[in-house]
Amino acid sequence: MTTQHIDEIVTRFAPSPTGALHLGHGFSAMLGWALAQGTGGRWRARIEDSDTLRCRPEHAAGILEDLHWLGLHPDGPVWRQSERLPDYAAALEHLRGLGVIYPCICTRADIAAAGNAPHGPEGLLYPGTCRGRDEATGDAAWRLDAVQAAALAGPLWFEDAGAGRVAVDPSLLGDFVVARRDAGVAYHLAVVVDDAAQGITDVVRGDDLLPACHGQRLLQALLGLPGPRYHHHPLLLGPAGKRLAKRDEAVTLADRRAADASPHALVAAWTPMLAAALRQSARMWPRFAMAAAAFQG
Repeated sequence: MTTQHIDEIVTRFAPSPTGALHLGHGFSAMLGWALAQGTGGRWRARIEDSDTLRCRPEHAAGILEDLHWLGLHPDGPVWRQSERLPDYAAALEHLRGLGVIYPCICTRADIAAAGNAPHGPEGLLYPGTCRGRDEATGDAAWRLDAVQAAALAGPLWFEDAGAGRVAVDPSLLGDFVVARRDAGVAYHLAVVVDDAAQGITDVVRGDDLLPACHGQRLLQALLGLPGPRYHHHPLLLGPAGKRLAKRDEAVTLADRRAADASPHALVAAWTPMLAAALRQSARMWPRFAMAAAAFQG
């Protein structure tokens, strides 16, 4: 595993501006800030707005207002993926040179209709219809050939505060998309390029994204990028015990701001979960003990 020499803790909060932040987003931002703040490190912010069809400038502005309301101020400028397309194109060209990606013209309907596509943690796994295709058309996406990529990268692993040391399973996400036909990049490729460029040592996010590590660690190895530590935390749940989601119109931080709620009261309500998550990180990596001591939940 390629790891960076870690002297300073650098975490980040990287939401996509497709809607307002709900309470779960706020918790995740606060946890990342606490890990950095408690170790004398830095907390960065990034707006993941490469999806121009769904992302909106007003949502990006609202995200920054929410963070300010919570008392969270990024160390350094806020990055925007929409301003980093040349960096993603360079990474894509590197993968193309390795022979581990291929163009794909299949739609989601095509994949569903294939009938032999197994389910993965992110939905149907790609059945490989276009695998072996050499020439791209103007509207083609690009997929990672998981088998070829794994053969080139060799055995890999990553470390997570809750899951411990985890061996990478390249088949878990299958041949996932690294560049969408309408955006020039997809989530997994953009996030590993950006995390490395921002010097992120520790990634904090919800545990629904733990499976993503298998694909992202593979990309890090192929691109020669460092592998950060991961801190996946339990998701906040709504009154019905269902995970909070934008599509379900979960209570947002903007709602709380509009209702004149106290951000201090909100953070106080989160403190037991924050403390538990920080203690978990400290058990895995003792250097986070000071951060854990700051939150006695």
